[in-house]
Amino acid sequence: MRHNKAINHLGRQSGHRKALLANMATSLILNKRITTTVAKAKALKSYVEPLITKSKDDTTHNRRVVFSYLKSKEAVSELFRTVAPKVADRPGGYTRVLHVGFRQGDAAEMALIELVDFNEAALASSAKAAKKTTRRSKAKKAEAAAEAPAAEAPAAEEAKAE
Repeated sequence: MRHNKAINHLGRQSGHRKALLANMATSLILNKRITTTVAKAKALKSYVEPLITKSKDDTTHNRRVVFSYLKSKEAVSELFRTVAPKVADRPGGYTRVLHVGFRQGDAAEMALIELVDFNEAALASSAKAAKKTTRRSKAKKAEAAAEAPAAEAPAAEEAKAE
């Protein structure tokens, strides 16, 4: 039984696992999204989210703590300069794991892990979804339909004149 065994060991020794997660976190911060297995994505999520929370407070101590995890100056500077200001008002949940199917060679379940505030496609769709729709009565629909051809008529006359 696995009582109180929260960490997924990913079939690796602790040093290899720490290096794997540090490299994946660096890639995630620099590229904003990576594709990996579902198990690694879930382990990475619990590894990188506390680092993003630390990056909200830009102090020398926090930079050194994050560097001890990531081991990459470029990733630390990217995290503190671009990622942290964008997630400053978010109370958590900085990453999203999306299942994308199975790998061709060994049928491992694959996932895409991304930083939530850096997905432009999702941000654009949420802006469209924010538009309020209202229900109209049949009379208002008829009025709207009557106004629509009237608006198209001057345009049609201009096209004929040209």
